[in-house]
Amino acid sequence: MLSIQELTEKNKIIPVVKIKNIRQAVPLAKALYEGGIGCMEITFRTPDAAQAIRQVADEAAYMLVGAGTVTTKEQAEAAADAGARFIVSPGFSEKVASFCKEKDILYLPGCVTPTEIMKAMEYGIQTVKFFPAQIYGGEKAIEALSAPFGNITFVPTGGIHLDNLKEYLRNPKILACGGSWMVKEKYLETEDFDSIRKEAKKASDTAKEVCG
Repeated sequence: MLSIQELTEKNKIIPVVKIKNIRQAVPLAKALYEGGIGCMEITFRTPDAAQAIRQVADEAAYMLVGAGTVTTKEQAEAAADAGARFIVSPGFSEKVASFCKEKDILYLPGCVTPTEIMKAMEYGIQTVKFFPAQIYGGEKAIEALSAPFGNITFVPTGGIHLDNLKEYLRNPKILACGGSWMVKEKYLETEDFDSIRKEAKKASDTAKEVCG
């Protein structure tokens, strides 16, 4: 099982990507890696998500590839079969949590309230996705939640960009940040992987300024 420490120790940025054309999966992984980012979350927002995950897992072994926007057990099964090393949901799903626990797969459920965090803890989960981060109070909300939940760590996603990245990463309870700003849809539509590489490098360098 991939641990949260293995995922985030060197990767303080988790790119959240929506791949419409599977031929872009491996070149995208390469561009992100060359920009200093060694993981990516391919979302189940397109029909080819599982196939894109499989291509990256098979052809870009240097990249830790996970599945995002997983809302059903069936999607979790498809992601695991395709080679996803971790699974992320926008909210908390008992069925997905049970599946990941049974299959020993790292699961990051979306949790923004004390009730949701407590439910995740019942499944042995200690790191949650805080989504959508900015709308639910951002870093200050995470700081407040950390008081009663001292053993919980967070991967905030939603509304995070280069300008507020440092603010989040300075919080020791935040292990990494998810975001899509370095993989803008316009870059993928034109297959502008050079711009993706440059944006990934900016993000990676910014994270290093805070986390080393």
